[in-house]
Amino acid sequence: MARWWPILSVVCLCLAVAHGQDKLEGVDVEEVCADRPADEYFRLETDGDCREVYRCTKSGLKEIQCPSGLAFDVIKQTCDWKAKVTNCDEKEKPRKAKPILKTDEPICPSGKLSCGDGECLDKELFCNGKPDCKDESDENACSVDEDPNRAPECDPTQCALPDCFCSADGTRIPGGIEPQQVPQMITITFNGAVNVDNIDLYEDIFNGQRQNPNGCSIKGTFFVSHKYTNYSAVQDLHRRGHEISVFSLTHKDDPNYWTGGSYDDWLAEMAGSRLIVERFANITDGSIIGMRAPYLRVGGNKQFEMMADQFFVYDASITASLGRVPIWPYTLYFRMPHKCNGNAHNCPSRSHPVWEMVMNELDRRDDPTFDESLPGCHMVDSCSNVASGDQFARLLRHNFNRHYNSNRAPLGLHFHASWLKSKKEYRDELIKFIEEMLGRNDVFFVTNLQVIQWMQNPTELNSLRDFQEWKEKCDVKGQPYCSLPNACPLTTRELPGETLRLFTCMECPNNYPWILDPTGDGFSV
Repeated sequence: MARWWPILSVVCLCLAVAHGQDKLEGVDVEEVCADRPADEYFRLETDGDCREVYRCTKSGLKEIQCPSGLAFDVIKQTCDWKAKVTNCDEKEKPRKAKPILKTDEPICPSGKLSCGDGECLDKELFCNGKPDCKDESDENACSVDEDPNRAPECDPTQCALPDCFCSADGTRIPGGIEPQQVPQMITITFNGAVNVDNIDLYEDIFNGQRQNPNGCSIKGTFFVSHKYTNYSAVQDLHRRGHEISVFSLTHKDDPNYWTGGSYDDWLAEMAGSRLIVERFANITDGSIIGMRAPYLRVGGNKQFEMMADQFFVYDASITASLGRVPIWPYTLYFRMPHKCNGNAHNCPSRSHPVWEMVMNELDRRDDPTFDESLPGCHMVDSCSNVASGDQFARLLRHNFNRHYNSNRAPLGLHFHASWLKSKKEYRDELIKFIEEMLGRNDVFFVTNLQVIQWMQNPTELNSLRDFQEWKEKCDVKGQPYCSLPNACPLTTRELPGETLRLFTCMECPNNYPWILDPTGDGFSV
């Protein structure tokens, strides 16, 4: 995550710096702003230092300027280091042709829709991932709200548990249970490689002694990325009842690779990652059924089509904006019950038989009764104003109360281990919070899968001690599979010049597993 801080902070600075109107004399604002989206930044001229852009507001043009040393990227719509911006000679984002979907009188026969140039094509061809209109407009209005073939609005009469769950605004409690009878579930999730840098942290938090009210030890969910992961450690986390999910094979740092990824890209990254984890962490029970997209860059319908085909049960990448009442997880048979929020806004628009473990944003205000509203944060380490243990403690308790005192939607605490390790007081405060919550009889630290299991069979608090779905991984017996894993020094043609160690209790493969050779057995010709 560290590499993204500069640009994120730059965006905030960029939006904070506004200047006078002296350069706007002679500009026809009405003409400049005609048909232009209100959130689009553009240049009025291409000479100068590439820092100044404008956007249209109700009161006229507003000028924004990037900080010194930076330039504005009109394609990405953000400030970036000047050497990385290659479109200073362009005034605006390229305009894409849009289909003509709403007219007073139908343009096309029934079952057909109009391209931007008036050509009529079958409705099914719109937003199918390949351009069919001559002007390619059929692929340029495909958001959750625009896609002509989008999933329908929630219909509770057609959506029944255990397979389907939806509600109009996402806040309804499954099974119609009264809030006081709903267990407050808390999910602790970690993203990234599992290795010597963080195993001690996981041992501290999940020490086997901290028990939920049903007598089972608390559990977490680990979204594992491949490179630098110690698979013998993953194997032991799984043995102890934690949930193992995937966070991609390559974790490429090009965000557009994920946002615009093809079906095959998502297949290779996520199904390939699962294959590696199953093989080298010896997980044979088919329990790896969840995934999270790197940088939370959701891959639209292609990602979810792949998930359905490969029997991934849930995604945990979509964020919901901070609201008065948090949102429960939902299935994607029907339309998402909230705005598409987060990175690149490429949410799935079609119907998919997949659960979304939505990431409710956290309220990060120090004093919610007094402070002005701030944007929420989805990962705890993205709450950039949290800089001390006391602030972290307040964040945890305030957000717990927000969930607990409303609809008791699961509270997600999502981390990169490095943030919790950056200050000992963060780790101490998290453990203190866990122990405080376990002193109650209605709070449970569970995995993402266990949340879904409860939702599929909503059970009131007084019956949870015998809730079988949560008992399966309750008592952990036995010892780690191996005390001294193989430390396999490996190479692959795909990463020339690199020798990487693969720690596993299994036999060493021939090559370091990578995207074209996930088993490490060798390239297929």
